[in-house]
Amino acid sequence: MDLVRHLECFVAVAEESHFGRAAARLGMAQPPLSQRIARLEKELGVRLFERSSRRVTITEAGTLLLAEARELLARSDALLATARRIRDGETGLLRAALSPEFSGRTVAALLSDFRRRHSGLELELHELSTAEQLAAFAAHRLDVGVIHHPCDVTGLELGPVLRRDLGVLLPRGSAQAARAEVPLASLTGYDLVLFPRAHAPAVYDDLLTACARGGYTPAAVRHGQGASFVRGLVLSSGAVALGPRDTQLADPADPDLVWRPLAGAPLAWRHSVAWPKGRGDAAVDAFAEAATHALRTTADARAETAARPLHLRPASEFWL
Repeated sequence: MDLVRHLECFVAVAEESHFGRAAARLGMAQPPLSQRIARLEKELGVRLFERSSRRVTITEAGTLLLAEARELLARSDALLATARRIRDGETGLLRAALSPEFSGRTVAALLSDFRRRHSGLELELHELSTAEQLAAFAAHRLDVGVIHHPCDVTGLELGPVLRRDLGVLLPRGSAQAARAEVPLASLTGYDLVLFPRAHAPAVYDDLLTACARGGYTPAAVRHGQGASFVRGLVLSSGAVALGPRDTQLADPADPDLVWRPLAGAPLAWRHSVAWPKGRGDAAVDAFAEAATHALRTTADARAETAARPLHLRPASEFWL
């Protein structure tokens, strides 16, 4: 039995004191209305109305149940309204994630924009590497995230691929620091600081291959992840590091390090908003809009225009 619909019939008859008027109010014929009331009385085990050829009178039992019936209907309406708001991305909980390398400005801009546009939706934002996000997607513990390519995107839907060009971090007193743009080939002789290869073999190999194509083969590759450790390697061992303009190491006020763009922008990170197939809804769209806007305005990210395939490779965490 559809209890909500039966209670609507009960309340309508009680308020109209007439089956015909109640049927018209509900947009139904009178016989089905009478049948619903009879079935409700049978289910409840009490008589709700006294019927005569001229009028319908609510019984004492009906009067006692009427207030609760109205309350249940009001709660049903509230539940449906909440469900609509959740469906439309206006309320509820969205479990989202960003990789650790995104700057504080980007995170703050995303949160601010999201709250301004969607104040009724609670955003539970986590700091997870791409590999951790993929595991969380598989375990149904994450609704949406921003992942880095290349990685295995099986079972995921993706937003537009955004590109962040990489530049070079080098000692402020080095010869290359005087350039407005640094050709990759001019880095010959410098060691290169990278994340450990085991953490992201595909990204690691692609990066070294791209460096070689640009004429730069590092004298040695040193491994580091933490910003302070990488900074120390660059300052003390004749090394350089690669990162986007918004990396926390690229502070214009830093007296020791300087960031310079690479001539021709030969290197880039690529990332996109991702969510499980079939999970896309207004809430996910809301996060995708806020994340894309934040990345474009604070991280120099732009839509990828080159026809470059995204190969399926294991995702890993890296410091940049």
